[in-house]
Parts: sequence; C-alpha cells; structure tokens
Amino acid sequence: MKAWLRQHRFALKDAFKRVGNAPVSFLFNVLVIASALVLPFAGLTILESVRPLSEQLTIEPEISVFLRPDLTRAKATEIAPTLRQLLKQHNMNGKIEFIEREKALDRLKGTTELVEAVSALGANPLPDAYTVKLAGFYNTSNAAALNGLSSRLRTVPGVEHVQVDSSWIQRLAAFLSLAKLGLLILSVTLGTIVMAVVFNTIRLQMLTHAEEIEVSRLVGATNSYLYRPFYYSGALLGMGAGIVSFLVVYAALGPVNQAIADFSSLYGSAFQLSAPSIWAISALLGSSSLLGLFAAVICTRHYLARI
Repeated sequence: MKAWLRQHRFALKDAFKRVGNAPVSFLFNVLVIASALVLPFAGLTILESVRPLSEQLTIEPEISVFLRPDLTRAKATEIAPTLRQLLKQHNMNGKIEFIEREKALDRLKGTTELVEAVSALGANPLPDAYTVKLAGFYNTSNAAALNGLSSRLRTVPGVEHVQVDSSWIQRLAAFLSLAKLGLLILSVTLGTIVMAVVFNTIRLQMLTHAEEIEVSRLVGATNSYLYRPFYYSGALLGMGAGIVSFLVVYAALGPVNQAIADFSSLYGSAFQLSAPSIWAISALLGSSSLLGLFAAVICTRHYLARI
C-alpha cells in the first residue's frame, strides 16, 4: 500500500513539475477548456435560480365547465354532485360555483365595450356553467394532473365545453423541461470539445517525452508507471478549467443581477440569480476533472497501441 501511494505521489509531483515547466501553455489550455465549460455552468446556475421560483408559485387554476344550451335548469343543477365526485377521485380540493346564464349575461353587459353587441343579440346566448376553483396547487408539476380531470369533465353528460385557465403554467413547465434538455445537449457537445483539447495536449506532452518514455521502458518501467503522470496532467487541466469557469460565472453574477434588478423593478419583482450551490460547484469540478482524466486515458492507450 505504501509503495502504491508513493508511486501516485511521485506521478502527481511529476504532473505539477510539467505544469511548472510550461505554465503559459498550461494556462492557455485551461482558458480554452474553461471557455467551453462556462456556457453549460452558467445555464445550470440560471436553472438552479429559476427552479425554486417556479416551485414556490401558488397556483389556483380555475376550470370553466359550460353546459349545453338546451339543458334545463333542473338537469344543470344535478351535475354538481358529479363534479364533486370527480374532484374526490382525482384527490383534488376545490370550490364549485354554479353560474346561471342570466347572471353570466349581466356580467357580460357590465363590459362597456360589449353593451351594444349584447343588446343587439336579443335573446341570451350564454349557457349555464360551473366554475371549479382548485386549491392545493403549489408547483408546476401539479399542473399535469389537470389534464386528467379536464378530460373526465368533458365526458359528463350535459357538458358541452371545458376550459382550463392554467395553460401558462403548463407552458412554464414545458419551457423548463426544454431548457434542461438543451442544457444537457450543450453539455455533451462542449464536453466532447473539452476531451478533444485535453487529448491533443496530452498527446503533445507524450511526443515531447517520447525518448524519456522509451528509455524508462527499457529499464523495466511498467506502462502504469509511465502513463500515470499524464493521467494526473489531464485531471489537473480539467480541474483548472473548472475553477476558471466557476470564477468567470461568479464574477458575472454581479453585473447580470444589476441588470436583472433594473428590469424586474419595472414589474414590481425582486428576482435575482443566486450564487452557484455547493452541489453545482462540486459537479462542475468533478465532471471537468473526470473529462480531463478520461481524455488522458484514451490518449495514453492510443499511444500505447501505436508503439
């Protein structure tokens, strides 16, 4: 065990030594890799800031159930127990209100722009209706349950049309899902670029030390001993790029939040992007180090296969 730890300590020391021998080259490689990591990390930071806001929204959707115009008032009032039963079956709480067609017409006449148009109709064209105001909705994931309820309401005898006013909630949930998918695709694409940069960097290092590698092999050095310093070099490149990308995103939060504050104040909001969480920072550094290590392993195995 001590010998194994000693070998890894020597490999890590050798990797740092190579960084010290060519600091400018290492720095530029780190900057190139960091530029590819900034975009997905910034996107993750934005999603982490928006997600709690969307989950904390207090949502009270309202469902309008319009009955057939030819339905009698007695038949219309008999539908209320069926609506309560459907709410119970879907584990939802809500307030059901019956709106007579006369009351709906009075409300419509209260709209100044439509007074003349309503008067010209003569007869009341509006049907009886129910409004179902749901309670207990606290995040966008609950909005999906409305689809099942609205579909069942459409099958109730005497119901002609069902309208749900929570489409904006579903659009928000769909947008967040689309943003997550786009961020995943972007991360995979830029992760491939990171691996390509690390691969070429390690390949150049191996070509530079080709004679040293050959001499070491002649005196009995194992492949693990020879290539372990290059593994650490790849991991150091990835970790350095991860640190730089974190610093760039963190430094950009100040001016970006200032711009957001100026914009959101116009709508009476105080929304701000939050600093990256410990989980996000750990994921960034871990994934960037693993990408660098994986690219270094592929490069050394490729070099071993050639010789």
